[in-house]
Amino acid sequence: MILEVIATTLTDAVLAEQGGADRIELITGFAEGGLTPSQGLIEAVVGSVHIPVQVMIRPHSQSFTYNEADFRTMLTDIRVVKKAGARGIVIGALTEAHRIDVDIMHRLLAEAEGMDVTFHRAFDEVEDQVEALGLLSQFPQIRRVLTSGGTAPAPQAMPQIKRLVEASLQYGIEILAGYGLAREGLEAFIEHTGVREVHFGSAVRENGKSTAPVDVERVAAIQQVLKSYHR
Repeated sequence: MILEVIATTLTDAVLAEQGGADRIELITGFAEGGLTPSQGLIEAVVGSVHIPVQVMIRPHSQSFTYNEADFRTMLTDIRVVKKAGARGIVIGALTEAHRIDVDIMHRLLAEAEGMDVTFHRAFDEVEDQVEALGLLSQFPQIRRVLTSGGTAPAPQAMPQIKRLVEASLQYGIEILAGYGLAREGLEAFIEHTGVREVHFGSAVRENGKSTAPVDVERVAAIQQVLKSYHR
């Protein structure tokens, strides 16, 4: 079982590692669903923690459909992340019809050669998620998909997440479940869905607030639950 924790500051990243997180998703703009952090923050986090760091590549929160100006910005950001030595990136792109934008993904991933890639929750705006998973399996760099099984919080979509986990066995892409997960009910969620990776944000912060720092004890409590699973 893998525990990924959102970090928006260097302190967040250090505290998440101290609590036992297995991986960091580094972002800014938490309230906007995550945006690309600054070069300074990327370099500071990569240089300070020993666990893998996945950096968000998202130039704005207007949509997940990108024009050429957005594309060029994302290319530059990927180069910055690669140079900083981060393990990978978190990325996604959709067409105006809310389908996977295969063309732009090909172009972006060419720049990210050799990096570990997570396709982010743009996936949750796609109508046929199993089909989308098949499309994403064309890209060997995409190791996992972050999803809540739709637009609702993950605990409300357990049947769909279970379906995606089952499909992922065929496609070779891990399902990283996130959005709305908490320590309470985590065991039942894992048992029902079969996920092997979980993603936490507000629930591992002081008072459960997205603007508060990461709470080491909350991270440790969730990791303690995960250690009881050996899938």
